[in-house]
Amino acid sequence: MKPRFCLLRAALAAATLAGLAACSSGPPPQPAAATSAADTPAQWQAPLPHHGELTQLNTWWQQFDDPLLAQLIASAQAASPTVASAASRIEQSRATRVAAGAALLPALDANASLQRGQQDFIRGLGNTASAGLQASWELDLFGGRRAAREAAQARFDGAQAGWHDARVAVAAEVATAYTGLRACEAQVEQTRLDSGSRNQTARLTDLSTRAGFESPANAALARASAAQGNSLLTQRRAQCDVLVKGLVALTGSAEPALRSQLAARQAQVPAQIAMTSVPAQVLAQRPDVRSAERELVAASAEVTQAQAARLPRIALNGSLSAARFESADFGNQSGTLWAIGPVTVSLPLFDGGTRRANVSAAQARYDEAGTLYRAKLRSAVREVEEALVALRSTDDRSGDARIATEGFAASFRATEARFKGGLASLYELEDARRSALQAQIALIDLQRERSTAWISLYRALGGGWSGNDNSVAINP
Repeated sequence: MKPRFCLLRAALAAATLAGLAACSSGPPPQPAAATSAADTPAQWQAPLPHHGELTQLNTWWQQFDDPLLAQLIASAQAASPTVASAASRIEQSRATRVAAGAALLPALDANASLQRGQQDFIRGLGNTASAGLQASWELDLFGGRRAAREAAQARFDGAQAGWHDARVAVAAEVATAYTGLRACEAQVEQTRLDSGSRNQTARLTDLSTRAGFESPANAALARASAAQGNSLLTQRRAQCDVLVKGLVALTGSAEPALRSQLAARQAQVPAQIAMTSVPAQVLAQRPDVRSAERELVAASAEVTQAQAARLPRIALNGSLSAARFESADFGNQSGTLWAIGPVTVSLPLFDGGTRRANVSAAQARYDEAGTLYRAKLRSAVREVEEALVALRSTDDRSGDARIATEGFAASFRATEARFKGGLASLYELEDARRSALQAQIALIDLQRERSTAWISLYRALGGGWSGNDNSVAINP
C-alpha cells in the first residue's frame, strides 16, 4: 500500500493569509507576493520514510535512546547566547506591547503646587497651595493607535517564535556534532583494529624476512602499511578531539566531566527512529514561518497607522484640583476647581509630503514582508523535501553498504588465512584489508549521514512546536 502524504495547498494558503485576517483595523490591499500559494506544492514530492506513520516531534530526542544527547541539548540551550538574546527580545517586545496598549487609554497625572506672592491688585501678599489631577485622552477615531497595538502584539508573537527557533537551531547543532563525534569514535575503533592488524603483519613479515622466507620488499611494504595505519589512527583521534571541544563550547561543560559522560556510550552512533506523517500544519507552524507571518501582520497594521496620521486628531483634556489661599488681608479661602476641555482638533494641512511618504514607506515594508513570508514558506517546503530525499537515499544505500561491508570483511579474513598459509601474497592481503576498512568506514559514514538527515528533518519541521501554544516559558 502506498503511503499517503498530506501537504494541503489550502492549509498553506490559509497560513499565508492569517496575518492579513488578523488586522481588524483594515489592512492595505494584499500584494500578490504575500497571498499566492500557487508556488507551494500540493503534496510532498519526496516519499516519506517508514510510510509516514505518526509520532510526536516534541519528544524527538528521546527517540534516539540516548539520554546523554537530550542532556547535552538542554545544557547547550541554557548556555546559548542566541537563545538568551531571543529571550531578551521577548521582554523588549512585551514592554513595547504594553506601551502601545496604554496609548489607547486616557492619561492621568497628579500635580501639586505651592506659591507665595501677590496674586493680583486686590488681594495682598498670600500663599496659594493646590493639588489635583490632570487627564487627557486622544480619541482613536481612525484606528491608528489600535493598529500600533496590533503591530506590537504581532511582533511580540514573532519574538516568541524566534525564541523557539533559536532553541531548535541549537538542538540541531548539538545533535549534529554529537552524532559526528559518535561516528568518529566508531571509525577510530575500526581504524585501531586495522592498525593493530597491520602492525602484527609487519612484525611477522619482518621475522619471515630475517629467516629468509620473505623478500626485503615485502618487509618494506608491511612496515609502510603499518605506518600508514598508525598515521590514520592518529588523524581520526585528533578529529574526535576537535569534535569533543566543539561540544564543550556548545554546552558550556567542563571538558573532563564531558569526556567522562561520553565514555559510557563510546562509538555508538544514535539509533534510528521511526518517522510519521508530515502534516501541512506542522510546516505552517515552524517558528521562523510563524515569525515571518507575524511580521506581515505588523507591517499591515503599520500601514493603517501611517494612514491614520494623515487624518484629523481629536484630544480631550480635563482637570480637577483642590486649592487654598491664605492672606493676612482676606483670610483663608479654599475650594475645588474643575474644568472639562479644551477639546482640541488638529487637522494636518501641509507637511511637505512627510505623512504621504510615511504611508508609501509603510506600504513598501508591507509588500516586502509579504514577499519574504511567501519565500519563507517555499524555503520550508524545500528543506523538508531535501531532508526526505536524504533519508530515502540513505535507506536505499544501507542494504548494499552492509552487504559490501560483510563481503569485504569475509574476503579479508579468507585472504589473511591464505596469507598465513603461504597461499596469498602480501599485496593481496593489503588490498583486501584496504577494501574491508573502506567498506566499514563507509558504513559508519552512512549511519552518520542518516542520523544527520533525521536531524535536518527535525530542523526543517521546526522542532514540533505549535504556533497556537501560548504557554511559552522563557527559561529552557
